[in-house]
Amino acid sequence: MTATPLSPPRPAGPGDDAAVLAAIERRVLWLSTAMIHHANAVRPNPSGLKVGGHQASSASMVSIMTALWFRYLTAEDRVSVKPHASPVLHAINYLLGELDEGYLTSLREFGGLQSYPSRAKDPDPVDYSTGSVGIGATAPIWGALARRYVASHFGQRRGRQYSLVGDAELDEGAVWEAALDPLVRELGEVVWIVDVNRQSLDRIVPGAGVQRLREMFAGAGWQVLTVKYGRILTELFGRPGGEHLRRRIDDMDNNEYQRLLRCQPQELRHRLPGEGPGAPAIAELLAGLDDEALRAAVRNLGGHDLDALGEAFDAIDDTRPTVILAYTIKGYRLATEGHPQNHSTLLTPVQLARLADDIGADPDRPWARFAPGSPQARRCADTARALRRAPVPAPAPPGLPADLGRTPTGVSSTQTALGRTLLNTVRAAPGAAGRIVTVSPDVSSSTNLGGWINKVGIWSHDERSNWFADDAETLLHWRERPSGQHIELGIAETNLVGLLGELGATWSRWGQPLIPIGVLYDPFLERCLEPWSFGIYAGGQSILVGTPSGVSLAAEGGAHQSIKTPSIGLEQPGCVAYEPAFALDTEWMLLAAMAAVGRADGHSTYLRLSTRPVDQALAAVPEDPAARARRREHALAGAYALRRSPAPAATICAMGAVVPEALSAADRLAEQGFGVDVVCVTSPGLLFRAMQARRGPTGDPAWILDTVFPAARSAPLVTVLDGHPHTLAFLAGIRGVPATHLGVSRFGQSGALPDVYQYHGIDAASIVRACLDLAD
Repeated sequence: MTATPLSPPRPAGPGDDAAVLAAIERRVLWLSTAMIHHANAVRPNPSGLKVGGHQASSASMVSIMTALWFRYLTAEDRVSVKPHASPVLHAINYLLGELDEGYLTSLREFGGLQSYPSRAKDPDPVDYSTGSVGIGATAPIWGALARRYVASHFGQRRGRQYSLVGDAELDEGAVWEAALDPLVRELGEVVWIVDVNRQSLDRIVPGAGVQRLREMFAGAGWQVLTVKYGRILTELFGRPGGEHLRRRIDDMDNNEYQRLLRCQPQELRHRLPGEGPGAPAIAELLAGLDDEALRAAVRNLGGHDLDALGEAFDAIDDTRPTVILAYTIKGYRLATEGHPQNHSTLLTPVQLARLADDIGADPDRPWARFAPGSPQARRCADTARALRRAPVPAPAPPGLPADLGRTPTGVSSTQTALGRTLLNTVRAAPGAAGRIVTVSPDVSSSTNLGGWINKVGIWSHDERSNWFADDAETLLHWRERPSGQHIELGIAETNLVGLLGELGATWSRWGQPLIPIGVLYDPFLERCLEPWSFGIYAGGQSILVGTPSGVSLAAEGGAHQSIKTPSIGLEQPGCVAYEPAFALDTEWMLLAAMAAVGRADGHSTYLRLSTRPVDQALAAVPEDPAARARRREHALAGAYALRRSPAPAATICAMGAVVPEALSAADRLAEQGFGVDVVCVTSPGLLFRAMQARRGPTGDPAWILDTVFPAARSAPLVTVLDGHPHTLAFLAGIRGVPATHLGVSRFGQSGALPDVYQYHGIDAASIVRACLDLAD
């Protein structure tokens, strides 16, 4: 039985005939092309720097986007537009009344329309920020999963999630990591429309490749629809000699086909038949066409035929993801169409005037909308009403305590504290805990999420049998159900952060705030750095936990160490990075991070945790409630004083797993009459922001510097962390003191922890030597 379509075509109206849609298509092409022309050739540009834009890449998408927006899209649907087609999106929004005319002259201008679609920065409706190749393609997959999760927990309607993808984007490995994930094969609302223009930035891509793509998508469980030819060519194929023509074009190399687009009709009649046995029949068929009909036929690909596209949209099966492979011409209807170097080529004023004449535009009134009362204007108004969305309510962030009131004892690691804090939050703040969703790329048990998973269960599209429920030796209970709160992905870190970004945007998309927490091995953070950063840019607020970290892995050796991740956290915009030394620090930071997501003034957080067992007594947590609150405030601001000497000869600033070494070094120095202060750094990024704020108004607080590093206690500085030493090197600038910076700057070795620390010079003896050297 056929399922009810998630996005059925809108009912036909008086302004819904082919001629009306064709007129809208032409106007969209003109507006998108003129927008780019104005930015480059009309708007003053005193700097002389390239403005750029992509007229050819936009032109190949015009028919697809016209068919989608003006016939099939509903208010419940969401669309990710390929980066280089952003002018087409703005042109459509302008015709729908969603963009003021003044913005059409501001493409790529400061404060104007962005170079690529931006949900946060563009003034008109943009569903997904795109720009980094491959990320925009996969975002609707994670948007669909996030929306399903919200629907299963809080009740929401679902619509389709469309990706408009350039065929060159399918070279990205992240695309296939997403398409192949087991959770994706059930996402019937996902529809990818691939702009098969067979060109990349630099060249025409050799080899057809589409059959291979069909097989790859089909093998992943996707429905595959191909829109290759339009109605003109289809009708020709039915005439005598037509089968030979179809075979000839099907077998033609991409470069040869593109070359035909640059030929005059007489040359076409010579080149198109080829030299095979069917050449005479093709030549005879072409002889029956006049020059204009022949020129139109060669260009009549399915991605530019509104009827052919409509048939594909009507055939979408909403029980599985769908990919529509739509053949197009890069630069369609422009003077640059089909040229191998047309990616960033701009039309000359003469060519633009010729385009205006060809499609009925007025160059003297480039931004004219359709005449009021015309069928086209009515169709635009009808579409605007159909796509109008109710405002998303501003959600109230879930209430969370700042401190759970526990003081950890014994020996524990910060990684262990992650799982314990999640479980304790269920008891202390059940409302907030109900909005926590954890995500892992198949490392949940090895990152201490086992207890949490046993408590809340695994999220799945439907209830599934746990065949090991009666196995007494099973410690991790894998109960899959729609009410679960942990999502397990395959081993692909880019998928993890893609989903995190979308789970972190549900507060602004659907009015339902979630607390997304993703856990991965810290050494693999750099694998997913670009999509993680892009997700933050696009407004996805989440918590990313990297664990275990550094060379403190010891026996794991260099293959699994992370050196640069502390500085990555320091440098990432829109994110606060913490590296706690103790379990209570971890708890405070996780609670603060959870309170900071799902809100208009929120931010993401990165926690770098360790598996190293540490004696929690070393934290010396104050018993007095006010002093405890002061310690928490300092820890969340970036650093706190762990030990003070009456007359410090040096200050040791340590972070994370090596704080015990710093304390041990301080004890050894004290035995020699060499007093030192020990400062526990929890967030280099916050301290750096404080330093910047001290020099000028940035909006960040600077009080932590004078509190933890008072001028009266200024002394030579030794910094140490299990990561690259430059991460903390800037601290010497707080008071302008001599400094030595210890850390890890070479690949690691397998071995016992003392041996590994000694090898990298971050053991207690190395800290002692550094302090004494500074005193000499």
